[in-house]
Amino acid sequence: MATLLQRLDARDRALFARWALQHSHSARGKTLWIVVTHLGSAWCTIALSLAPLVGDGPLQNAGSVPLIVLVASHLMIQGVKRSIARPRPSRSHLRASLIDEPDRFSFPSGHSAAAMAVALGFAYGFPDLAAPLVMLAVLVGLSRVVLGVHFPGDVFVGQLIAFVTALAVFALL
Repeated sequence: MATLLQRLDARDRALFARWALQHSHSARGKTLWIVVTHLGSAWCTIALSLAPLVGDGPLQNAGSVPLIVLVASHLMIQGVKRSIARPRPSRSHLRASLIDEPDRFSFPSGHSAAAMAVALGFAYGFPDLAAPLVMLAVLVGLSRVVLGVHFPGDVFVGQLIAFVTALAVFALL
């Protein structure tokens, strides 16, 4: 009888096989997903989370919350990622990724966590923008699967870690 983790892994792989783009898809579609995925990259999330600290205007309402949530969630992500060491889909021979992989480990997704951390950090300062910010973060997570660099479970857990981290930060404010 398969263990719960084996069943979850099998379901994760099946979802990945359905959602990941093939190399034969249109260049325009692939380009759109690449643009979306870069919104969760280190340079983008760090720049966005630093923006309220260096400028004047309405962004200052967010204060340091996006940066605190980003750093705290990233520390947790890296600890889990290095402990679990789950290989990426391309290293599991399921499908070649359509973009460069930042490292060899898949679980949990750092891009997905970073996008959600920054979205939730800004949502704290701009509650009216919470829904579109979170939806954009969800799209970043989906882009990681579509482009073949993460399993859906990697994305879900990465975003869950960001969510729990954000709740903890909000409770301390």
